[in-house]
Amino acid sequence: MKLKISVVAGLLALLAGAAASDDASDVLQLTKDNFDDVVKPSDLMLVEFYAPWCGHCKALAPHYEEAATELKSKDISLAKVDCVDQAEVCSDNDVAGYPTLKVFRKGLATPYGGTRKTDGIVSYMTKQSLPPVSHVTPATHDEFKNSDKVVIIAYNLKPNSDLYNTFHATANTLRDKHLFGETDDASLAKQAAVSGPSIVIYKDFDERRNDVDTKSLTEQQLIEQISVNSVPIIDQVGPENFSHYATSGLPLAYIFENPEDPKLSAHVDEFKSLAQEYKGKINFVWIDGVKFVEHGKALNLEKDEWPGFVIQDLVDGHKYPFDVTKPVNKKNIAQFVKDFSNGKIEPSVKSAPIPTEQPDAVYTLVADNFDDIVYDNKKDVFVEFYAPWCGHCKRLAPEWEALAESYKDDESLTIAKLDATANDIPPSTKFSITSFPTLKMQPAGTKEWIDYEGDRSPEDLREFIKNNRGTNVSGDKKQEGAHHDEHKKDEL
Repeated sequence: MKLKISVVAGLLALLAGAAASDDASDVLQLTKDNFDDVVKPSDLMLVEFYAPWCGHCKALAPHYEEAATELKSKDISLAKVDCVDQAEVCSDNDVAGYPTLKVFRKGLATPYGGTRKTDGIVSYMTKQSLPPVSHVTPATHDEFKNSDKVVIIAYNLKPNSDLYNTFHATANTLRDKHLFGETDDASLAKQAAVSGPSIVIYKDFDERRNDVDTKSLTEQQLIEQISVNSVPIIDQVGPENFSHYATSGLPLAYIFENPEDPKLSAHVDEFKSLAQEYKGKINFVWIDGVKFVEHGKALNLEKDEWPGFVIQDLVDGHKYPFDVTKPVNKKNIAQFVKDFSNGKIEPSVKSAPIPTEQPDAVYTLVADNFDDIVYDNKKDVFVEFYAPWCGHCKRLAPEWEALAESYKDDESLTIAKLDATANDIPPSTKFSITSFPTLKMQPAGTKEWIDYEGDRSPEDLREFIKNNRGTNVSGDKKQEGAHHDEHKKDEL
């Protein structure tokens, strides 16, 4: 699933605490002289590749130190490499940015997939140290089920049964996210108030547990039940937990709040029953509207006094801001969410003004004229989606203008561009833009888009146009001939 997750760039990690001194550190300092000797024999180790000047590395430092101390008792080591002082080690390990964290097992590295907070590091590395499914006994049951925010335990599963295989397959898939345990002890089943083969999701929030419907349960159904029940009814969203919502595939309903408002808690609680009603269909969160005011504007919520409310479809990137002139109360929001769920609300589409003239060979598109120009059945349209700050876009600009200039006499082809930072991608496209520049062609007579993924040389761009046009290509053949003539002149 391709997701539009540009919101992540607007969420900054919070600074906390101060780094422990090197003398008292439980984090191993690695160099080229000891890296292989320390890392290769280790069954499990987390290594941070950092630069002393890096702000994100400084923010991570106290959490990394605290996690190292906590994980020390579990025989899980944390280490770090100064990439300024030990550039060769970082180069050998394909480090392209800071900080980079990698999990090593006997010298073999895999990307770290947890958060950069103490509890997130401890949780992730603890999961890495355990088998996908842990055997739970009466002596370990209570400690195990309370050892993480979400823990899944199976009771009385018959080995090699369909349910047993489903549970173990799910545990393998989600082992980086959650802890899984199993037991066939009758006393534990009684303690958990279950009978027969059962699966229980334990958590440290909301209703504290969810009993899974195991009848004809598939792996995908179990994954979905765990996903739905592993987030609070309404939680505060930030950089540490946004990815969980982004990968869920569900729309995200933001309640923008002023964190200093004394009525904050009561106002958020007001929406819990609504969030419960739409559980599994829409995720509800509250967000610091003061700190992330720019994120609100990016969601087309043109407001800087809170509360505010907006729903974002994280799959296609469409935004549905609630009317800023109306009170954000349970009654109004309940009706808004109902209308959204029934498809009665059109997404908000931000647009730059329609240009009064088009002086360049490249046609400047904006959201408000996009459909009229792009879906003209008499023309093929080749569009560059760009960002003004993008270096690759700046380098492409003269080539794109030259390409448009070479086709200026072809009335059945439009070479266009759209600033994807000043304009939303209209809902008619059914796609989102996640990188710049993105080049797509819309052949005449269809609404199917064709991605351009080749080299950005004039020759390859022309070849792509020729091979994907929906209109008569005679004009393109003329261009191809003219292009060859130009090359002949260059060769003389």
